[in-house]
Amino acid sequence: MRESEAPRIQIPPGFVVRTEAQKAAYDNGFRIAQGEVNGWLRFSSTTARGEIWIGAASSNGPWFLSVNHPGVAAELTAKGERITGPGLVSYAYQNLGELYAAIDQAYRLGVSLPDAPLEQFQKQTAGMSRTTEAERLVVQRVGQEIFREALLAYWGGRCPMTGISDPALLRASHIVPWSQCDNDAHRLDVHNGLLLSALWDAAFDAGLVSFTDDGSVLFSSKLTSDARGVLKSCSIGKLCGLTGAHAVNLRRHRQMYGFSD
Repeated sequence: MRESEAPRIQIPPGFVVRTEAQKAAYDNGFRIAQGEVNGWLRFSSTTARGEIWIGAASSNGPWFLSVNHPGVAAELTAKGERITGPGLVSYAYQNLGELYAAIDQAYRLGVSLPDAPLEQFQKQTAGMSRTTEAERLVVQRVGQEIFREALLAYWGGRCPMTGISDPALLRASHIVPWSQCDNDAHRLDVHNGLLLSALWDAAFDAGLVSFTDDGSVLFSSKLTSDARGVLKSCSIGKLCGLTGAHAVNLRRHRQMYGFSD
């Protein structure tokens, strides 16, 4: 199927296709049915931005997914075969497992990409005083908790350096520190964050390690060879999943701690 070719979608969706599509959408956070057009079943969410469309050629697949959120469309990595559809990007998947993985990522991106965390922060802190240092710290803690939840969603609850997925061992690492961010939008932007295991977070926060735009690790000369060896031993070698927006913040981190570009 060529990218410009429209899928041979079942019109109207049969009982099995409709049932499986509704289950796939509901199980992955898109729980509001918005009707059907030309075989595409449309769904939205109360928590994730954007909408999705699901269709199928038959009850045995292939299955089709289309998304309309620009950020989700740009960062969706669970890609099948590119097809045409009602959204910004559309893909064909050979089975329901692949479809579920793609919808799950679309939802996680929809709840974490800018400016969803910022809007949540503004709602939760509306009316909260920031006059005293103690009051500002309370507001900051609210923001940091929202930021952590957004990073957990964005990175799929897994440290991209180690693969660790135990929540107690994961830290929401700001690339540009909270106090040095340009504004609240920058502080709550998931592209200004990495979900790192505790050891990597400590090294990154102290400026003992940084990353290039493509995710290669940079070690500070201040880091002992023993510590460097331990970090290497508990990593997959490279930080994958970075975008151009991450790269902008990582350049500031490298400049801040004296890493040469």
